[in-house]
Amino acid sequence: MKKLFLIPSVALTVLGTVSAFAQDAAAVATEAAAETQIAGESMHHILMQKFLEGGWGWMLPILLCLVIGLAIAIERILFLSLSTVNSKKLVANVEEALKNGGIDAAKEVCRNTRGPIASIFYQGLDRYNQGLDSVEKAVVSYGSVQTGQMESGLSWIGLFIALSPMLGFMGTVVGMIDAFDAIQAAGDISPTLVAGGIKVALLTTLMGLIAAVILQLFYNYIIAKIDSLVNAMEDSSISLMDILTAYNKK
Repeated sequence: MKKLFLIPSVALTVLGTVSAFAQDAAAVATEAAAETQIAGESMHHILMQKFLEGGWGWMLPILLCLVIGLAIAIERILFLSLSTVNSKKLVANVEEALKNGGIDAAKEVCRNTRGPIASIFYQGLDRYNQGLDSVEKAVVSYGSVQTGQMESGLSWIGLFIALSPMLGFMGTVVGMIDAFDAIQAAGDISPTLVAGGIKVALLTTLMGLIAAVILQLFYNYIIAKIDSLVNAMEDSSISLMDILTAYNKK
């Protein structure tokens, strides 16, 4: 449920920024309407002007892909950051609790610790009375569940990474068709007409590639973070089984 509220809130924050960007872009477009060169303008103004030149019809869907993808990526980063704990310290605390207070004390330590590793430990300890085989199966099964939760939403980010340049290329193709239609209607090949149409068409591809590159960076960071957590989960699970095996022999 928290995810359902967090993603829209992040998306609204980013959309607010985009709305301010659009208002600034409109103002810049009005001021720069009579200008023929952009040399000397700030990069911020140049980007806004180029965005408007590409046309809202194709730029807006690409921008939406970027905004929604960023919202999901930021939510995943926050979730994974909150899921990260000192696994070695947790293992030591669980081992100490087992020595001093038994299974119930160890379960209490896991209950009071956030993150997937503590959740896996709790599920394993909760089945200790059923034997070590049941503990191992519970750890493996719940580890897969936790991995699935961490990877939730990545398919959408992957979709937006693929969709953004596709929309950009589609806008370019449509723009090129419009440029050739204009040439056909004019009955003459005008360098100005051709260059202007092609430039506007290529801007959508540029926007799509920029959106895809930004989302790809976030995607790779999230994947690396998940891999790190999964490795920590597997290593800690082995340590838990060793601790319970030693505890079972007492």
